[in-house]
Amino acid sequence: MTTKKISLFSLILLIVAAMDSIRNFPSAALFGSALIFFFIFSAIVFLIPTALVAAELSSLFPEKGGIYYWVNNAFGKKLAMLAIWLQWINTMVWYPTILSFIAGTAAYLVDPDLVHNKFYLISIILGVFWFITLINLRGIHVGAKVNTICAIVGTIFPMLFLIALGCYWLAIGEPRQIEVNAGTLFPSLANSTNWVALIGIMASFLGIELAGVHVSDIKEPRKNFPKAVFIACLFILFTMIFGSLVIAFILPEKEINLVAGVMQVFSNFFAVFGLTKLTPVLAILIVIGTVGGITNWLTSPAKGLLHAAEFGFLPAFFKRKNRHDIPANIMIAQAVLVSLFCLIFLLVPSVNAFYWFLTALSTELYMIMYLLMFFAALRLHYTHTNRSHRFKIPGQQIGMWVTCLLGFIGCLLTIVMSFFPPSNIDIGNSFRYVFMIIVGNVITISPVLLFFYYQNKYKKVLN
Repeated sequence: MTTKKISLFSLILLIVAAMDSIRNFPSAALFGSALIFFFIFSAIVFLIPTALVAAELSSLFPEKGGIYYWVNNAFGKKLAMLAIWLQWINTMVWYPTILSFIAGTAAYLVDPDLVHNKFYLISIILGVFWFITLINLRGIHVGAKVNTICAIVGTIFPMLFLIALGCYWLAIGEPRQIEVNAGTLFPSLANSTNWVALIGIMASFLGIELAGVHVSDIKEPRKNFPKAVFIACLFILFTMIFGSLVIAFILPEKEINLVAGVMQVFSNFFAVFGLTKLTPVLAILIVIGTVGGITNWLTSPAKGLLHAAEFGFLPAFFKRKNRHDIPANIMIAQAVLVSLFCLIFLLVPSVNAFYWFLTALSTELYMIMYLLMFFAALRLHYTHTNRSHRFKIPGQQIGMWVTCLLGFIGCLLTIVMSFFPPSNIDIGNSFRYVFMIIVGNVITISPVLLFFYYQNKYKKVLN
């Protein structure tokens, strides 16, 4: 019995549904017309290299994919544990940002002013996350087709609708807050403040390596995978650039709320065009799309950490599954951890500061993981020459080195810029912000040392 292959169109849709997110528009919009340059720059030094490297690694090890197996084959179990931990803990830091976006969007169903109320946001964040966690513990999950429908209805449709309304806004001569011309398209690269835009934009591209796991299921992968990545990247860039520009055109920079910026713009549009009754409809659609995306991703990092537990890096407590074959103890642990991250709300002066800090920390953690992935790709390119590939990066050694070097540049730049707070967000004292980023890294990465210690003890017991 032959397995049905994924078509080119289905692969494009899969990548777009997994990557494109309307919630990233407000953070990119803060940087005005300069966002066009940084989106294109980020695609060249990160988005495309990551997708190509992940595709080659997935085709090299089609029997078992994912960052743990790639790094393990290149450098051994300890660095593989570090990689899978970074992928997992990054997700824990990321959840409060997407959940706060849900809370900010849902506020437009009751009172838009609630987006400034920390206790409202924390309540919604914790309520939604624990609700989704409990549902997943019962083994109830949304199928792939349902998730795709959620993404189209709740993400792609609102994105295109937002862009269409923005075009109409400009066509009828409504006022705009920024100008796009040759002088503003190319920001001063000597100014470190401009480079801070990389954080919000790189956060839009995290996770594309997951598309590589489908290489073995694609019709004519050598031909169709690069084509799918190219088309998907063009669509993602189009929606990200123009969606962010619409927000930058309509809202003054100081009024952009990272949690509710999208709904702010929709609300403005509908007020001008006399369509205010559509505001709650769009809010519901966006909430559905975002919740569907979270439901789809919730168990993935938990299962990744389960592999590490099975290799002896975590106590047996974390290897336990419930009767629905779900790693229940890991799921509960990550829900508790996300709840603790929400306490950061009490340490930052504003909702925007909370959102940006977690975005910067989450992106930095993921970039460290990507550095391990690029190093692993280079090593495996030379140590596994006898294995057959269904997909290879064009250009042989030169192609691999150029791709990985571009990836290194993108990752290192993003890590460095994560320590610089944006000037247009009230982040509080800049030294305190840097201190929080450093402490955040220490707290989130240092548990790996305990896992190494535990695994060494585990080995001795077995011997």
